[in-house]
Amino acid sequence: MNLSELLAYQSRKYPKKEGIVTPKECLTYAEWNDQVNQLARALTRLGIQAGDKVMIHMPNTKEFVVSYFAIHRLGAVVVPVNARLVRSEVSYIYDHSDAVALLTDEGLIDQVRGLADEKVGVFIKTGSAEGVWHSFSELLDKEDPIEIVNEAHEDEEASILYTSGTTGQPKGVVFTHKNIWTVSSMMAVELEMKPSSRMLHMMPFSHSAPLHLFLAGGTFVGATHIIAPTFTPDLLLHLASTERATHFFGAPVAYLLTAKHPKVKETDLSWMKYWTYGGAPLSKNEVQFVREQLGTDSLCCLYGLTEAGPSGTLLLPQDHEEQAGSVGKRAALHCEFRIVNEDGQEVEEGEVGEIALKGEGIMKGYHKDGQKTSAVLRDGWLLTGDMGKLDEDGFLWVIDRKKDLIISGGVNIYPREVETILLKHPHIEDVAVVGVPHPDWGETVKAHIVQTGQMADLETECPNFLKEHLADYKIPKLYEERVELPRNATGKLLKHRLREQAKQV
Repeated sequence: MNLSELLAYQSRKYPKKEGIVTPKECLTYAEWNDQVNQLARALTRLGIQAGDKVMIHMPNTKEFVVSYFAIHRLGAVVVPVNARLVRSEVSYIYDHSDAVALLTDEGLIDQVRGLADEKVGVFIKTGSAEGVWHSFSELLDKEDPIEIVNEAHEDEEASILYTSGTTGQPKGVVFTHKNIWTVSSMMAVELEMKPSSRMLHMMPFSHSAPLHLFLAGGTFVGATHIIAPTFTPDLLLHLASTERATHFFGAPVAYLLTAKHPKVKETDLSWMKYWTYGGAPLSKNEVQFVREQLGTDSLCCLYGLTEAGPSGTLLLPQDHEEQAGSVGKRAALHCEFRIVNEDGQEVEEGEVGEIALKGEGIMKGYHKDGQKTSAVLRDGWLLTGDMGKLDEDGFLWVIDRKKDLIISGGVNIYPREVETILLKHPHIEDVAVVGVPHPDWGETVKAHIVQTGQMADLETECPNFLKEHLADYKIPKLYEERVELPRNATGKLLKHRLREQAKQV
């Protein structure tokens, strides 16, 4: 079964059940499926064919979800992109993905309006039609919801998700229907999703975890999807309580901000069965704070990466008490992991190596880049680029990104370890540690600091603060104060820019 037929199946099984709930409207599964058929027919009339790449540039809205399944229904390939991307970024992905159509939101049209004058293709927006831009709602109104059957095989391509581009231009990660089916069923089982579940979606559907694990995962069991176009602590508390949400996925910062909300303890969050997070672990102190403020013992950490579907490991709720900061001790359903050295051999317990993942959820490859695909896929194993180690209890700890490793005088230094300590300083708001060229040592350690208060002398105060916690060779020798650190549209730190700037000095 492919993703399009999954929705059609659920619409027959649960025709009157709530499928999509937004601040503006509610669609049953039957109504959702009807709109998917209508849009698929409209796209076909506009010339979109099976195998074509179709780009969605929208926040989390009903229109996004209808578009996602409609593109699949006619056998085309979905290319979802972050709603925060600016014109040049959207333009690059449109060209690189070989897209033939772009669907966007009325609120984002200023970011991409000019692309219709530069590119060949079909252009659709929500709201009213404008020039060559078709109206989403008007297209639906012109079509009948007659069922379209998508007979795509599970091994056919379903979507291309673009990585965040923290080391340069983003890479297109290609997934088949089977890849997505695998990770969605994994999440449904691991987090006990049921038809009665109510999934709260506030993280962008352009990312693999919200899209594949929670939108596809919830649809896998016929759950209700509560959709919000953005995240704020106020909105999270409001929707979680009034809509009786049972599952939520968010970045760690979403939890930390919500936990500080003045009304968090007076909000009824008792319906929530799993508070899940990913992208980075929460420390033990952060876990204790979030659990106390949200009144829950149901935190679950997910570790994986876009290229893995995502699939990887889980830190289950019962393990947060003692093992917070790790990413669990077992791989998720349909997945396995190991830690390997440069030769691909498994390392000993306690030894640092690269985390490798294997399973049916792993990507087909990078779009139009066989060389990079071959570099990360080895004998069915995906080399994640994350360095990790197992502790004596078998729990996996992510140490740092392989590409961020600093080798100074032949000694390995992991920037994340240094950054974690520096962020405990009362006057440091943000920090990035990188290796910069050194004539004798190969590299030396440099810290880029964003202050919340004024330290008299970074070169003196920071080393004094660090020396109680780190060996002297790990302590940065160079410091630079910055107003802000370079980040991309998803908030990920762009360390390659800092390294490039250092080479130019």
